[in-house]
Amino acid sequence: MGERCGWVGQDQIYIDYHDEEWGVPEYDGRALYEKLMLDGFQAGLSWITILKKRENFRAAFEGFEPARIAEWGEAEIARCLADPGIVRHRGKIEAAIGNARGWLEIEAREGFSTYLWNYVDGSPVQNRWASLAEVPAKTPVSEAISKDLKKQGFRFVGPTIVYAFMQAVGMVNDHVVGCPRHADCAALG
Repeated sequence: MGERCGWVGQDQIYIDYHDEEWGVPEYDGRALYEKLMLDGFQAGLSWITILKKRENFRAAFEGFEPARIAEWGEAEIARCLADPGIVRHRGKIEAAIGNARGWLEIEAREGFSTYLWNYVDGSPVQNRWASLAEVPAKTPVSEAISKDLKKQGFRFVGPTIVYAFMQAVGMVNDHVVGCPRHADCAALG
């Protein structure tokens, strides 16, 4: 494989994430909810921290099934706050619960996947960045999604978090053009 995107470190879990998952278009609504929640938990932390705890998050958050999480109350919050395998932040845990409720509303109305992918006309935006320095932290589209999600009660979905989410789930192909994954992900679009 040629030179990967410059943000990939030496940790094998990070390499695997870059080579197999990051930038691959995801259309499953539940999987999109999971990734958006994990990106929210990342706020103020590094992605590698969340990636290393992802399986613990999946266990603690019942497979990120929005219908289950939407019913959570204080007992589940307390359980998560006591779980050293995840990020124990009350505000982020409570946001995941409220966001699950918002997800259910969007899912019933039009489908969460359809809702998100409509922002990019249903297919990945194919960027052609030569270097990481060119890649934006947010875009007008991520700002619009963030604003709309917040109107619907979502939290920890600022425009920078939303753009990182869009990159991860392949709504935008932000592998730099010198990275072999750029062409691979472009072919998936």
